[in-house]
Amino acid sequence: MTAVLTTSPAHIADAVERRPRWEYPALAVLLIGTAIAYLCNLSANGWANDFYAAAVQAGSQSWKAFFFGSSDAANSITVDKPPASLWVMGLSVRLFGLNSWAMLVPQVVLGVGTVAALWATVRRSFGPVAGLIAGAVLAVTPVAVLMFRFNNPDALLVLLMTGAAWAMTRAVADGRWRWLLLTGGLIGFGFLAKQLQVLLVVPALALTYLVAGPPKLGKRIAQLFAAGAAMVAAAGWWLLTVELWPADQRPWIGGSHDNSIIELTLGYNGLGRLNGNERGSVGPGGELPPGGNGMWGSTGITRMFDAAQGGQIAWLIPAALVALVAGLVLRGRAPRIDRKRAALILWGGWLLVTGLVFSYMAGIFHQYYTVALAPAVAALVGIGAVQLWGARDRWWVRCTAALALGLTTATTWMLLSRSASFLLWLRWAVLVFGVLVTIAIAFPVARKHTVLVAVLAAFVGLSGPVAYSVDTLTSAHSGAIPTAGPSAGGMHGMGGPGMRPGGDGRATAGRGIAGGTDGAFPTQPDGQRADGPPGTATQGGGVQSDAGQRGQAMGGPGGLLGGSRPSDRITTMLEQDGADYTWVAATVGSNSAAGYQLATELPVMPVGGFNGSDPSPTLEQFQQYVAEGRIHYFIAGGRGGPGGDSTSTSSAIAAWVAEHYRSEEVDGVTLYDLTQPTT
Repeated sequence: MTAVLTTSPAHIADAVERRPRWEYPALAVLLIGTAIAYLCNLSANGWANDFYAAAVQAGSQSWKAFFFGSSDAANSITVDKPPASLWVMGLSVRLFGLNSWAMLVPQVVLGVGTVAALWATVRRSFGPVAGLIAGAVLAVTPVAVLMFRFNNPDALLVLLMTGAAWAMTRAVADGRWRWLLLTGGLIGFGFLAKQLQVLLVVPALALTYLVAGPPKLGKRIAQLFAAGAAMVAAAGWWLLTVELWPADQRPWIGGSHDNSIIELTLGYNGLGRLNGNERGSVGPGGELPPGGNGMWGSTGITRMFDAAQGGQIAWLIPAALVALVAGLVLRGRAPRIDRKRAALILWGGWLLVTGLVFSYMAGIFHQYYTVALAPAVAALVGIGAVQLWGARDRWWVRCTAALALGLTTATTWMLLSRSASFLLWLRWAVLVFGVLVTIAIAFPVARKHTVLVAVLAAFVGLSGPVAYSVDTLTSAHSGAIPTAGPSAGGMHGMGGPGMRPGGDGRATAGRGIAGGTDGAFPTQPDGQRADGPPGTATQGGGVQSDAGQRGQAMGGPGGLLGGSRPSDRITTMLEQDGADYTWVAATVGSNSAAGYQLATELPVMPVGGFNGSDPSPTLEQFQQYVAEGRIHYFIAGGRGGPGGDSTSTSSAIAAWVAEHYRSEEVDGVTLYDLTQPTT
């Protein structure tokens, strides 16, 4: 009986299941500390991404907009993602009213939940120390600090991916069907957050169970098919509902040209992200010019270490890769169902597949996407620290640990050196201590010095990410492309005349990117539209032209990457008799419309969707809406991205309005009263 117990899956590594007295207090410190840190200065982000904030506002006013993820409560068009992340924020806004905290606190909760889920997952296989280290590393990863305080869909996506890893760990432990079904269900719901990106972890999940699942091979395969069915069901119910809903009774599917969620899934948000062939994209993709440099940066194996991405995620990637290889070697002769090796396959597969896809994708790629790598990196660092420490009596393990710390030292030095004015002393401290500790690890040290060596190793590994995270917490972030830390390289390909670089010669990052001449920081939730808080996108960062700053000073109309900022006079005009119209205004582009909608809390039609290039509404539909008296104003100056052109539907609508209706300039913005034709 004893032999059976010691070899059964449920009793492998029973030492891991024993909970020391200090574990829960330490976990409480980790989670409460993470929550407090993430809540600090949260309101400085204002509406964060106006594009999603407007959809949250719409969903808080209309259940139909809530279900579809519409940009406006009148349901003209949806955002270009499924609505799951909007549901979380929308419910909060329904309960607590429209304000920055009501929208962003749920994102903080998702972040704390992700840290807890990672702790629980790593702990099951490698014990409490590994779990706590993994959770702490995730909590201070700069891009995680950024995105768990922002209203993009990535926060929910990462939580669900981590939850799926936890469920798979349970499945590997006992082989029960329910854990496989839960894994599939979480992945399916993750699809409703950010579509196909969630599938990047599926190969790692499937390989883990195929290799280490307790049942026989045939049953393991059947269980994986069942997990796949659960995944399809968890996502398919919403997709099927949208596809079967009469098109003339639901909003246009934003980001699609055929009003189809399937087209959006497979095109703009699917294969187009890989090969760059994205109809309606904000910029060209596809085949890159010689050298591999395109609008979204150079592709290749070192992409995660480039100036744009490095400070977001790269700090501990070398250490994670070393830990993966060393861990697999240490588990070399373990049984097939060994939970520790299974965990290494899971997290290693997650990191490798996701990292390689991000490194070589030719389509739209933003720095904050790298938050999807954060749980895998953190897990492998926690696992590696415990595994290498436990086997430090072997010379090759000590050399491997020294290699990991040496690579971390070099990476931290490189990343900190890219910000010439940021904590100059820190890079030198990391270099000096990193060299000394690397040498100390490679050779046996007296037991009384081991704690000091461990503390200094933690300083070398975490001081850079912590410094970037503190900078992120103390700075305001807004716009469509936020970045963490003091400098991350800016948005590739968007430079040009009038663009303001950061102090170190690169486009300023860490505050969001406003872009072009759009005047793009958001209207603040407190209604103060004349001046933004110190450190917002207009003052502390973002790529922005001088013309854009002038537009903001007089109430800019917004643009591709940042929301409009209406003056009090414009807001009052829109609100007057607003209840008499389906849309108080229309303007080209979702971000242009978002600021006006957030200021008035009344529907504003985003002609052409995010980029201004979607064929919604058609000119004929728009003319009918005007004839029926459903739209009060058309606001000129809103714009989409390079995906639009002079022959687009939005251009035709703007030209028709200019020809047939009287214009009035208000605080530098041209408004057309659609109830007052020129003849």
